[in-house]
Amino acid sequence: MKKGLIKDTYELIIKEVQTVITVSYIIAVGIGMLFNYQKYSEFEINIFNYSDVFDFLIAPFSDFYILLFATASTLFISILIKLDILWKNKWPKSYSKANFGLDKKSWYKTYRIVLFIISFIFYLYISADFYGRYTKEKIINQNAISIKLADNEIKSGKLIGKTKDVIFLLKETNVYAIPISSLVKEIKIK
Repeated sequence: MKKGLIKDTYELIIKEVQTVITVSYIIAVGIGMLFNYQKYSEFEINIFNYSDVFDFLIAPFSDFYILLFATASTLFISILIKLDILWKNKWPKSYSKANFGLDKKSWYKTYRIVLFIISFIFYLYISADFYGRYTKEKIINQNAISIKLADNEIKSGKLIGKTKDVIFLLKETNVYAIPISSLVKEIKIK
């Protein structure tokens, strides 16, 4: 009997861990997509036109700041939810006063979940916008690089970023998309 109970418990824990890892990865990919979009939109580039699925699957791991933010944001929101539950359980009177007595309503649980989700999305958008402006400033202040094309022409500019198929360069006020493996020499974006 104990052997079956231990096995069932182990399988349940493994399934829960797999679910948590999967959901965390999906959230991290979503955060990576949002942050990459904000970074490139600062240079008037719609990154979705130049990327494929693989670029976004590795997006959370391509930039340390995105990975750090995704991890910190998830932990921060988890801590806020835990503190909210702790406050409700330990000090129900002050919790009820702070929520104007709405916690006694039947719909409050759904309201609280929706409020946390909306707050998280708003927080992500503001943070991604800040990240976009921060990386633009870093790109503008970095040293120029040179790229030698197949016909021995050399293009120089500041590296905005790259996808699997395209390198983005900033030269003065112009933005160029240079295909990595194509007969196309360059695409002037801005």
